[in-house]
This record gives sequence, structure tokens and C-alpha cells, in this order.
Amino acid sequence: MALSACHVGFADHGDLKRVTETEPHLTRLLWLLTVIDGAIHREWIVAMGRRSKKSHMAHLFCEIFMRLQVVGKTNDNSFSFPLTQAELADVPGISLVHLSKTLRLLRDEKALDWVSRTVTIHDWRELVRLAEFEPTYLNFHAEPR
Repeated sequence: MALSACHVGFADHGDLKRVTETEPHLTRLLWLLTVIDGAIHREWIVAMGRRSKKSHMAHLFCEIFMRLQVVGKTNDNSFSFPLTQAELADVPGISLVHLSKTLRLLRDEKALDWVSRTVTIHDWRELVRLAEFEPTYLNFHAEPR
């Protein structure tokens, strides 16, 4: 669910069918987006089952930072993160107390800070290391499509 204002677009199934039958380039792009969404979903499944909570949170912040950076929504090594701690705790399904301890560990490792709805990454390499983050699944490399 959306936690802030957003724009939602709806497409009629008939229109999607017509596009996929008549516009091969748009069909390829639609499939690419589907494949990327699947890759992100798989990373989240791995995070939920295999990573420590510290690694999971570090991975979340790495992914969000890179996704926001691509669309010009970062400021150097910072980005707006308007969630509450309770909302963030729901993402990996942990208690607020466990989230607080996990964020403290990331702060203590000097990887990042989250103050006044802004996340600041102090040590990208350390955050990536803690997260075991390999961004290939986000498919940000440029190529003809």
C-alpha cells in the first residue's frame, strides 16, 4: 500500500493485449519490467530467509538509495525517507525494538544515519559489505532495448 501521495495508472486488459500484439518494442519493455520485478522479489525472499536483520536493513537502504539515485531523488549520499520506525519495522516483519537495535548497529558501524526523515549513507562500501549487496538484479546498466 502507498504510505504517501502517489499517482496510479490503470490499463484496461484489452488495451494491454492490443499493445502486446501490435507493438513488439513496448512488449519487450513490459517483459523487461516484469523480469526486473521478479528479480527484486527474489532478492527480498532471500533477505527474509537468509540474511541477518542487520544485513537485511542494509540491503534495503542500498536498494532504495540506488533506485532513488537513478531517478535523481538523492542528494549526494542522502535521501528522503519519510517512513516512521513502526512502518519500517513492518517491512521485514520485526518488532520496533528489534528495528531500533538493528538501526543502532548500522549507526555504530558508521554505515548510515536516519535522522529527521533523511537517511545519510556515511560509508557506501561498508553498507554494501554489510548488505552483501550486488545491484545487478536491479538491471540499471544501459543497453539498447
